[in-house]
Amino acid sequence: MRPTKQTTLRSRAIVTGAGVHSNAPVRLVLHPADANTGICFLRTGLPGEQERVIEARWSQVSMTELCTVIGQPDSATISTVEHLLAALSGLGVDNVLVEIDGPEVPIMDGSAVEFVEAIDQAGIVQLNAPRKYLKILKPIRVEHGRAFSELRPADRGFRLEVEIDFAAGVIGRQKKVIDLDADSFRSDLSRARTFGFLRDVERLWKAGFALGASLDNTVALDGERVLNPGGLRYGDEFVRHKTLDAVGDLALAGAPIIGSYRSFCGGHKMNVAVLEALFADRSAYAFTEAQPKREVMAGSHYFATSAAYASELN
Repeated sequence: MRPTKQTTLRSRAIVTGAGVHSNAPVRLVLHPADANTGICFLRTGLPGEQERVIEARWSQVSMTELCTVIGQPDSATISTVEHLLAALSGLGVDNVLVEIDGPEVPIMDGSAVEFVEAIDQAGIVQLNAPRKYLKILKPIRVEHGRAFSELRPADRGFRLEVEIDFAAGVIGRQKKVIDLDADSFRSDLSRARTFGFLRDVERLWKAGFALGASLDNTVALDGERVLNPGGLRYGDEFVRHKTLDAVGDLALAGAPIIGSYRSFCGGHKMNVAVLEALFADRSAYAFTEAQPKREVMAGSHYFATSAAYASELN
């Protein structure tokens, strides 16, 4: 069970790298923040030495193609926020100011493990304020073709059930079920890397995506072959990464979720869409300051067949 008090970092941590899509160099600083701040990004380095604060909330999402983007194009945006948000959410960090001097969070090795290391370096401390949880009160479901994402009630905790189905046999049909806490995030999700197909590289480059992608930060697939010299980190690394992305995208709810999340052939767009549908129905959720004592994860399984590259490299 997570602590009932809000948390922040003990000290700041610095991460540097380049964006997987922009290939732009970036310096990112994680700062401790006061209770009830949430996760906020401070975008620096804008024209005229201006700065913009962008809250990590579902309502701030402006694009979900290949990655999750927050902010507004006419002022400032930050791309590929999902892996950092997954690390913060997975380790139970509630309040952080993320200072970033470029347009995209660095991809690092394509997973969340280096963000986990930065958070560990800084340390996590409790604040003298109760943690607020987002409790799901009734099922909320979004569909696109036969694919779906849904949030369902649970008495306690947050369970994710993520399933993917790709024509490529090297991936095929994979499913990951995880009850999220710091230990399970570290061991089961944090090292799972983003992936993409070599056949799509030229098209993505022309569209301005994947300019910084390489074997150092992406699991690259050529037909049925994994091109990375070290192979996969997990036999089902693909669905684990999709689950990692879901943890990061769902962190945009603004509070830890008490409920269960299920998706089939989903991705950033559907992860965010289910939050939009949830908050559009005031009877579907409530904020609470404590987790109930009993845990019941209920619900039946749904299956579909749909796959699109647009959710693969993220």
